Amino acid sequence: MAMEVTQVLLNAQSIDGAVRKNAEDSLKQFQEQNLPVFLVSLSGELANEEKPVETRKLAGLVLKNALDAKEQHRKFELVQRWLSLDGNAKSQIKACLLTTLTSPVSDARSTASQVIAKVAGIELPHKQWPELIGSLLSNVHQLPAQAKQATLETLGYLCEEVSPDVIDQDQVNKILTAVVQGMSSSEGNTDVRLAATRALYNALGFAQANFSNDMERDYIMRVVCEATLSPEVRIRQAAFECLVSISSTYYEKLAPYIQDIFNITAKAVREDEEPVALQAIEFWSSICDEEIDILEEYGGDFTGDSDIPCFYFIKQALPALVPMLLETLLKQEEDQDQDEGAWNIAMAGGTCLGLVARTVGDDIVPLVVPFIEENISKPDWRQREAATYAFGSILEGPSPEKLIPLVNVALTFMLSALTKDPNSHVKDTTAWTLGRIFEFLHGSVVDSPIISQANCQQIITVLLQSMKDTPNVAEKACGALYFLAQGYEEMGPSSPLTPFFQEIVQSLLTVSHREDAGESRLRTAAYETLNEVVRCSTDETAPLVLQLVPVIMMELHNTLEGQKLSSDEREKQSELQGLLCGCLQVIIQKLGASEPTKYVFMQYADQIMGLFLRVFACRSATVHEEAMLAIGALAYATGADFAKYMPEFYRYLEMGLQNFEEYQVCAVTVGVVGDISRALEEKIVPYCDGIMTQLLKNLSSNQLHRSVKPPIFSCFGDIALAVGEYFEKYLMWAMSALQSAAELSTHIAGDDELVEYTNSLRNGILEAYSGIFQGFKNSPKTQLLIPYAPHILQFLDGIYMEKDMDDVVMKTAIGVLGDLADTLGSHAGSMIQQSVSSKDFLNECLSSEDLMIKESAEWAKLAISRAISV
Repeated sequence: MAMEVTQVLLNAQSIDGAVRKNAEDSLKQFQEQNLPVFLVSLSGELANEEKPVETRKLAGLVLKNALDAKEQHRKFELVQRWLSLDGNAKSQIKACLLTTLTSPVSDARSTASQVIAKVAGIELPHKQWPELIGSLLSNVHQLPAQAKQATLETLGYLCEEVSPDVIDQDQVNKILTAVVQGMSSSEGNTDVRLAATRALYNALGFAQANFSNDMERDYIMRVVCEATLSPEVRIRQAAFECLVSISSTYYEKLAPYIQDIFNITAKAVREDEEPVALQAIEFWSSICDEEIDILEEYGGDFTGDSDIPCFYFIKQALPALVPMLLETLLKQEEDQDQDEGAWNIAMAGGTCLGLVARTVGDDIVPLVVPFIEENISKPDWRQREAATYAFGSILEGPSPEKLIPLVNVALTFMLSALTKDPNSHVKDTTAWTLGRIFEFLHGSVVDSPIISQANCQQIITVLLQSMKDTPNVAEKACGALYFLAQGYEEMGPSSPLTPFFQEIVQSLLTVSHREDAGESRLRTAAYETLNEVVRCSTDETAPLVLQLVPVIMMELHNTLEGQKLSSDEREKQSELQGLLCGCLQVIIQKLGASEPTKYVFMQYADQIMGLFLRVFACRSATVHEEAMLAIGALAYATGADFAKYMPEFYRYLEMGLQNFEEYQVCAVTVGVVGDISRALEEKIVPYCDGIMTQLLKNLSSNQLHRSVKPPIFSCFGDIALAVGEYFEKYLMWAMSALQSAAELSTHIAGDDELVEYTNSLRNGILEAYSGIFQGFKNSPKTQLLIPYAPHILQFLDGIYMEKDMDDVVMKTAIGVLGDLADTLGSHAGSMIQQSVSSKDFLNECLSSEDLMIKESAEWAKLAISRAISV
């Protein structure tokens, strides 16, 4: 049954492009013509000891890709395809895979492990291949060591692929026993011990019952802690990774072990190699994350009924933990600021210190201040940088009362360091710390301001000066200016930044033109800061914002001048267009917000729209999104006049709605359809057929990411509100789509992410109903809506009964109840009176603490009482 594939697989790895392409085509053809034979041939190749290692490895890889894919819908197709495959072929493939686990060739074993796990991920949930785990476990007790190692690796991958409820507890116990035995120090073979330790990492999610049993938990913890002392660095690292995972999965079970773990991690952080030390620090960062979540959720007051008490591990460890973390700050690397993906002990320690500050608040300050004072002026740059980093790390968490006296002392010193320190690292960290000061301790949240008329001038002068420094320092200076501007947003009609506005904007534009602005995200940071400065500006500077319009338009125009670009240049061009469109969006929103500036701005509208259309014509995905958002802002600002752009713009709108691959682009476009509906009102009618057809098509597609569906429903509401009774044409289709989505959304139990999605879906559906009812109000055709009312009331009952709606849904839902009564009058009155929960729901909303919900409820109450009294 199998076929000879060796040569084709060799050719598929050839350096000659033509040979490679030819081989890939043959593989594709073979797969399409006879899938079972194709897959059996691949598994035979992988299992055959006489074949070259590179063809065995590729055979396994092609086999794995025939079982799994990144895109959800493709994955689903592949799973169905495997399940319906001929039984004989499947048995042959699985037999080949299992024999490969004992191969002397490690690449072949490792590839087989991954493929077995993929097959298991498909079959075990369907109660197929029940003998797999048993046969793997019988391998574990056999020599040679390499078979043991491959089997443990397979068990690890298997735990990663299937969810815990698929494997029964008896088998889980056996898997854990095998894995933990493989980890113990009595295991002489390093590879076996490493595979076992990595397998435990994946199996921890299955160990709920075992961690609830004191003896079993003690045993697992002892073995993990022993493994952190192994002579092999990779085993130590994997063991610490297990501890990190345990810290979040089994936080509430850690108390008996925490002192020992502290000693182990402290030793590793001080003495071990970097990969191990990083995981040891990560353990404490993970504990911080757990405690921050618990304290936020329960607001810090634990009355006896809370089921996840906080053990305050961090608070207890503070006197020893903080000195350990401060030591790490001195282990910087020479070039860490230039390298975007850099991560080392100093950065990990600073990150952890920041989490500790958020966990314990004020208590950390006295432990860190002596370190800062001692090191901030030392001749060695490492000490100055570490002191600055320590200060910047503790600015979020402690109270302003505790921090502001320190900041008042430090500010002048830091401004001077930013211009005068000879070391670039110190400047980089100083600029970052200033940004954190402005982010957390400046603005309307703080009672005593740290910035006065007196030092404002100095701060701005220093930041603008630093924007001429190396790209990494300049980027951090832009960030500091961003938060400085943001803090003045709520400050009323005049801002201390007003006198410097022109100079700031000019400096930021100059930065964006630097030759090296592509490094350290500098150009992006300059535009983000410019946008924030514009967004937070006051009426006084409106004329200056107006002067900025032709400048940015010219910049955008320059990116469009036709030159032949390489793909790398095209990507850079499209990124720049994205930044400029984003900037215009902020300017349009700012100037459109008040009548006098809007009136002056309108002279540019035609030209700007022309530029956006040309940006679409160079058509690349990233630009689409920013240009699309900017057009939404323009539509909002121009109102009904936007109609003149529609004939030319419409095709791009349709293209955006059809872009399933880049679903964010699709979602943004759906939002813009909403903006345009609000702007054009009935003038959007000529385009409704095309838009509604595409939106309905999107809803019924299983290829579109689910996150785009809620905004599509809201968009129905926007369109219905805009066109009124004209929506009759689409009513039947829209209502049927809404009904089936409504039914889906009332029976969803699941994790937090699913609950969040369900709420956004419900909110979208409710916004659609609300728009449709308001759109038909006072029209002779309102009776068309009567047949849909019982279903809508049933939906409202359903979500009320489920008790898991958030405040946003609650407000929209009570509004829909009011819209129903308001539009249908007496027709709705009796239905509402008979509905199961309307009365309870209304009363609950009327007594809500949330003012928005309360207001909606008062209005609904009025509408209902009118409907009933008719």
